[in-house]
Amino acid sequence: GIMVTLSSSQDWLAHPGTVGAPLPGAIVRVVDEEGRDCRAGESGEICCRWPTLANFTYHRDEEKRRRAQRGELFSMGDIGYFDEAGYLYICDREIDMIISGGVNIYPAEIEAVLLRMPGIADCAVFGIPDDEFGESVCAIIQAQEGARIGEAQVRAFLAGKAAGFKIPKRIQFSDQLPREDSGKIFKRKLREPYWEGVSRRI
Repeated sequence: GIMVTLSSSQDWLAHPGTVGAPLPGAIVRVVDEEGRDCRAGESGEICCRWPTLANFTYHRDEEKRRRAQRGELFSMGDIGYFDEAGYLYICDREIDMIISGGVNIYPAEIEAVLLRMPGIADCAVFGIPDDEFGESVCAIIQAQEGARIGEAQVRAFLAGKAAGFKIPKRIQFSDQLPREDSGKIFKRKLREPYWEGVSRRI
């Protein structure tokens, strides 16, 4: 990979979770579907370019290069946002994005709100097949030990904190979410059963 941002330990303390500010000379933008720059705090596709690199090095794989190209810039397949101070955050891989009724929904945004709810230990949000909208939002929640929370409370908590279309249509509870060796939630394992036998994966 090519470094386009750098985060020092001071940056990390001042902006927890950031991957850093763009390095001098690197062009990094967060853009919406129309290729317009997103405002601070608004998620979009992260695209970048080093003016010194004439062309980005997928040269052995022309098809891959074309897919990643966005005009003068290249997409890394990551979704993220800049904060007010110009620090970049990565919140999702493009592959995790949910497209519901033509609207892009980023699971990390919904997960961040859910994790603020008392009684929730962890959660995973992903898209499941929906006849009407293509995909709809599903959340699987791991409650904290001894916490009693139900679907109605979760919906009530999200109301007003997330746009209506981002509120999960389906909410389920699990005692233990499957994890990868890194400790990260194994989302593919949770998502796959819903998509079995569905011919088109959006």
